[in-house]
Amino acid sequence: MAAPDLTADRRGARPGGALVFIGFMGAGKTTAAREAATVLGAEAVDTDAELERRLGTTVDECFADRGEASFREEEERVAGELLERADGGVVALGGGSLGSQRVRAALQSHTAVWLDVDLDTAWDRVGGSSRPLARDLDAFRALHAERQPAYAAAADAILPPGGGSMIRRALPALRALAQAPGGTRMAWGSAGSGDYPVYVGEGLLAARFAPPVTGRGFCVTDTTVARLYPDAFEACPCLVEIPPGEEHKELETAQGVLRTLAAGGMTRADHVLAIGGGVVGDLAGFCAATYQRGVPVVQVPTTLVAQVDAAYGGKTGVDLPEGKNYVGAYHQPAVVVADPGVLRTLPPEELAAGHAEVIKTALIAGGELWERVRAGAGIDPDVVLACARTKLRVVAADERDEGPRQVLNLGHTVAHAIETATGYRRYLHGQAVALGLLAALRLSGAAELHDEVRGLLAARGLPTTLEGVSAEAVVEATKRDKKRRGEDGVPFVLAQQPGQVRTGCAVGDDELLAAVAELIAR
Repeated sequence: MAAPDLTADRRGARPGGALVFIGFMGAGKTTAAREAATVLGAEAVDTDAELERRLGTTVDECFADRGEASFREEEERVAGELLERADGGVVALGGGSLGSQRVRAALQSHTAVWLDVDLDTAWDRVGGSSRPLARDLDAFRALHAERQPAYAAAADAILPPGGGSMIRRALPALRALAQAPGGTRMAWGSAGSGDYPVYVGEGLLAARFAPPVTGRGFCVTDTTVARLYPDAFEACPCLVEIPPGEEHKELETAQGVLRTLAAGGMTRADHVLAIGGGVVGDLAGFCAATYQRGVPVVQVPTTLVAQVDAAYGGKTGVDLPEGKNYVGAYHQPAVVVADPGVLRTLPPEELAAGHAEVIKTALIAGGELWERVRAGAGIDPDVVLACARTKLRVVAADERDEGPRQVLNLGHTVAHAIETATGYRRYLHGQAVALGLLAALRLSGAAELHDEVRGLLAARGLPTTLEGVSAEAVVEATKRDKKRRGEDGVPFVLAQQPGQVRTGCAVGDDELLAAVAELIAR
């Protein structure tokens, strides 16, 4: 595939357009299109099959007889014609079709659904087959990497290649996407206990976007958000306002929320609508997990910390004086609706706090996201979506934090200890994470990366020195971390370089004390 021009404006899913499945070889586009067409009562068209019909030969034979350049010309003609005249229906697009400017332009009139298949899965499905581009693993790997940016740029929705049952579950969310403000994109969260759509787009809150969830939405927010967005709560049968701040994420507040929901007549047919930052999301999610033994929760994050991290993955909870999030439950959201436009209303310190989670996520992801962050990229819907997708991928592999998911705790062991030792009042969560990241990188022995991250944090107005608490108090607080396993101590997450994060690392008290003391000494 020639390097495409990816600067065209993404206009979002198009009402009345076709549902077009895109992706690499082995993603399952043909199967997905057939399943979607069956459910929708529509016609499914496969561009490769149509191409073979017109040529009177197979794709493999066309490659062999005419060469790839000739094949691409025919592919562009067929795919372009089908998309340009399509009015509804379902289309499976050939894996290399997005190399054509004509095809990319025609695709903007439709809803493009990227089945994002990883390299290993794709090779397991088609590697070594008769497909001309799937015979050599090294070439296959290079082609997979080369095509990813084109798929990402064109996609209105991103789904894992989960087969027909996943497509059936996702179709209501895809239909809702077509009614969202232009430019809205959708990703998919998967976990053992359930899956859900994630919508990211400016204007979602003001447009009162209606996500695909049943029942009445009983709203939980804080007093600041309630004042900023009164129109968002007009249709709520019951509005519960809590005071802002981590110090109010406690059992007493949760009891008040639960009793108000009960007094308002909420039933198990309804859902909790959590509109706010991480505190609201954690507490409202915990209330949803426990109210009448569990009701759905729709997360509408309004802070950067929540939009790039806290709203996803199903961790809910409240704090005890003994430790952060000591009481909680895993309760995946039914839907997440993230509107980056609302971040403009955040106070500077709140916005800065969110950058700590962005930097943490970029360190975990490495690659393109890290390069964007280290270059000083601002916060836009693409960055929010990239952070969300990073966390969703991790959670899909380990919902209950028993292995791979622990990478998300990078910097958080010390951060939570700082919050606990200061009574949740001195530092915002993201500010504590900034300090925790520096401690973790020092413990990792990654001196150059430590200094670079320190510069990135300082440039965003985040603290790089610890005040108001002793190093000894922070170290003591880590011993009460909820991830502690018996006498083995608290496992730390360390990073040698972006994209290479290790979990379950043992750190001695003296090492930890020195790393935390260095934050104070500066």
